[in-house]
Amino acid sequence: MRKFLDKLYKNQSLIYKYFLYIVSICSIVFFFPKGGTFKYEFQKGKPWQYETLYAPFDFSINKGSTDITKEQQLIKNNQIDYYTYDESIVEGVYLTYEEEFSTVFPSANFSNNQLPILKKVGKDILAQFYEKGVLKTTDIKKSSDQIYLVRNNEAKSIRLNELNKIQDVKYIVKNTLDQKRLSLYNSLFQELFFDLVKSNISYDKELTNKTLDDELSRISFTRGMVDEGKKIIAKGEVVEAENLKILNSLKSEYKSELWTQNNHYFILFGYTILVALVLMMLFLFLKKYRREIFDNNTKVTFIFCNILMIVFVTTLVVKYNEAYVFVAPLCILPLILKTFFDARLGLLVHVLTVLILGFVVPNSFEYIFLQIIAGIVTILTVSELYKRANLFISVSQITLIYSIGYLAFHIIHEGSLENIVWFTLGLFLLNGMITLFVQPLIYINEKIFGLVSDVSLLELSNTNSKLLKELSNKAPGTFHHSLQVANLAEAAANEVRANAMLVRVGALYHDIGKMSNPTYFTENQITNVNPHDELPPKDSAKIIVDHIIDGIELARKNNLPDRVIDFIRCHHGTTSVYYFLKKQQEIEEEFDEKDFRYPGPVPFSKETAILMMADSVEAASKSLKNPTFMMIDAFVDKIIAGQMSANQYINADITFKEIESIKKIFKQKLTNIYHLRVEYPE
Repeated sequence: MRKFLDKLYKNQSLIYKYFLYIVSICSIVFFFPKGGTFKYEFQKGKPWQYETLYAPFDFSINKGSTDITKEQQLIKNNQIDYYTYDESIVEGVYLTYEEEFSTVFPSANFSNNQLPILKKVGKDILAQFYEKGVLKTTDIKKSSDQIYLVRNNEAKSIRLNELNKIQDVKYIVKNTLDQKRLSLYNSLFQELFFDLVKSNISYDKELTNKTLDDELSRISFTRGMVDEGKKIIAKGEVVEAENLKILNSLKSEYKSELWTQNNHYFILFGYTILVALVLMMLFLFLKKYRREIFDNNTKVTFIFCNILMIVFVTTLVVKYNEAYVFVAPLCILPLILKTFFDARLGLLVHVLTVLILGFVVPNSFEYIFLQIIAGIVTILTVSELYKRANLFISVSQITLIYSIGYLAFHIIHEGSLENIVWFTLGLFLLNGMITLFVQPLIYINEKIFGLVSDVSLLELSNTNSKLLKELSNKAPGTFHHSLQVANLAEAAANEVRANAMLVRVGALYHDIGKMSNPTYFTENQITNVNPHDELPPKDSAKIIVDHIIDGIELARKNNLPDRVIDFIRCHHGTTSVYYFLKKQQEIEEEFDEKDFRYPGPVPFSKETAILMMADSVEAASKSLKNPTFMMIDAFVDKIIAGQMSANQYINADITFKEIESIKKIFKQKLTNIYHLRVEYPE
């Protein structure tokens, strides 16, 4: 049992990777749509490359979305509105007429023979008004001449202009009285009917919408059937409008038909195998070419989490509406990976993710082609992401590539630039705008996974930051030394194509531990009094060595990233405090040499190796008196040769050629710093 636990402990990192691998496969397959995959790829305007295809089963020919939309729009345009005739309003108007008539036509002013005649004329006018009904102009919903008027639960088709309007009162009263030769009473009747007539016809929105919904529901989404065994398309035949619709119908029917059978477990198994192969390629690449990332489980988890995020977002968009597939910002993935790692890894992960999504998206060839090209453009154009203008320029180029690629495919399919779907070009623009969200995503990833980007490094390089400000106040000599080392290291990093920003930040913070005892370091001593003169060499060496431990503790307290702390930890490697070691040898012959040696580790990257060289050369250069070019040349060679003979760079990924280039840069910089000046006359 103990051996098993020991073996489990030793291989826990590898076991975690297997676990992450299996969880990622299961998650991706779970995101995939539940349906089979059509085994033929075809495009409009291109010949059918497979053998002659016959219908494997009976299926309906689906109408295209454009055809269905046209039918729906035609029904909406031809829809006849419904209006309701309200009898109760008419009855109320007649009752009001009976009450108001005696007020307008008092019996004292008219003879008994005139009043019945006038009253009957008024009823005739009302009857003329409400024979078809009265409608307000504001109730007219559209300009169609034909409407349905619902009266006594019966709908009758009439013309809209047959209905009376409220504003017609004046003309109807006048015309009727003229016909009856009673024009003398026009003003009295006008006064009576002006407030009496009310509209009794209203637009019936509920009935109109219900009728419209019924008509729309009757639209058939299919047109015709294809019987089993019927030839669909022959080999070499061009895929055109008619057989394209049949092939698309077969494709959609094939997916649902295949999934409903008992072989859906085999389909899931097939998806699992293909996804497993893709992710295995990623693991193999990391193990062979990016060993430092493969050994770091946090970084591996970071890569897989970002892949899962992109797959999840894309499949979510596809399930909602396939037309929006290009809204998913896939170029965020290479942007993030290039920020934290390198361009080659970013491009590989992007391509592998696109291959996975090829199982999900429609028109997979076009999608994969456009996304891979866009990913390559992203990798080639994005540099120095901490500069905001660079991100905007890169996103603009990505959007342009999407648009050009879409137009090229459109020309291939349609043979011209007509019928361009501008909505799709709008999706590319929206994709670019969402891609700008990469900056906050980088920040979130930094906090979750403890990584550091160039944006954070730029913030840390600000000499007005709290920690560097404190260093300049407590240990001004050390601060000046750190600035000089930063300049040397940055120039050397640029020469050998290392991460210059990271080296500069590491150089600025590498000696912050000296703030604990600043006067024990010569660069901070402003008098001739040296506190080491009163201490034994062993105690002096301990104070010097402890600035590494103090620096690490101070860095952690101020939440500096681990990549910056690495520079503090290994900028002296496992070298010895040579000055006090020699003094101890003069006092006694037998002593523990470990007390005079830095704890290490030795530099393990190109950047940490550059800092170690720059720090040693800059510090030792202060001892040169009246330096010449020859002195500086020999001096730099001696310092770095001593470190190489002490095996300080055996773990660093740096070559002899790069070391020679670094030495050349150091010699040029130091020569410029210590150049001779002419003596000015007194």
